[in-house]
Amino acid sequence: MLQALGVSTDAAAVYQMMLDHPHHSVDQLAAVTGLTPTRVHDCLEELGQLMLVRASSENPGQMRAVDPEIGLADMVARQEAELAARQAQLAASRAAVTKMVADRAEQRSTHGERLMGMDAVQNQLEHLGRIASTEVIGVQPGIQQPEDLAAGHAQNLAALDRGVAMRTLYQDHARTHIHIETHAHALLSHGGEVRTAPTIPQRMVIVDRAHALVPIDPADTRKGALHVTEPGLVHALIELFEQAWSTAVPLGAVSPSDPAAGLTDHERELLRLLGSGLTDEGAGQRLGLTDRTVRRQMASIMERLGATSRFEAGIKAAQRGWL
Repeated sequence: MLQALGVSTDAAAVYQMMLDHPHHSVDQLAAVTGLTPTRVHDCLEELGQLMLVRASSENPGQMRAVDPEIGLADMVARQEAELAARQAQLAASRAAVTKMVADRAEQRSTHGERLMGMDAVQNQLEHLGRIASTEVIGVQPGIQQPEDLAAGHAQNLAALDRGVAMRTLYQDHARTHIHIETHAHALLSHGGEVRTAPTIPQRMVIVDRAHALVPIDPADTRKGALHVTEPGLVHALIELFEQAWSTAVPLGAVSPSDPAAGLTDHERELLRLLGSGLTDEGAGQRLGLTDRTVRRQMASIMERLGATSRFEAGIKAAQRGWL
């Protein structure tokens, strides 16, 4: 399923034919793939950029296919390197935001205030919860105590019921704590969104993209919080959250770190068929499924992968070694 690695359908067909018929000319490749010679040239250029073909030493002016064990492995390695770079960027962003918060923690101005102790923090959260009109973002590392969850539970549901969007990010191990899972599913049932990831930024709550609460001391969040309204700092915190959110897994999906993560043989075949260019109807006919069932299964796969499109689902499945 080369499409999952970013190879177009036509280029994948040309690459396969070059592997099967290494001495075919451009005209012969065009004949067996049903493409025009011009389109084959375009495909060769694409494959060259992906380092899946290279100039032949035996036949000057002709291209040869790189062995899949080398070429495709190199492609996956490059994608893994890009993912590692993104994770490094997230770590750098986290460090920059932590320093920014620390630099301002001693200041009190019209752009923020120090809230000392959990009572002061809870009071401010209640106030912000009442005035929230568009969105509430939360990052909850570690394990929240049942009493802390209970303190804001009713207010969170009330905000969701009046149309406020709510996204909450937990660490993966929170899935094993019943009181957190119960609270999270209550949010989901009222229209909220909950995701988990192995590592997430520091604790924060952002309301209407205008107010942010972050701990004064990340090592002991019960000491209090800094209420920030400075636009630059709030924006930096939102960017940090969005980076972490984009790679997190929706609650209800299987976490990538879970041993049970992956695709069934049936789902893997469905992804392969759709990636080869078949429509929902065509893939359904191959698998004995209705179009509706195909769409439902693809929606489930996309949710588990945190993908917004089928193409992205294919790439993420390949990156995780599910294909």
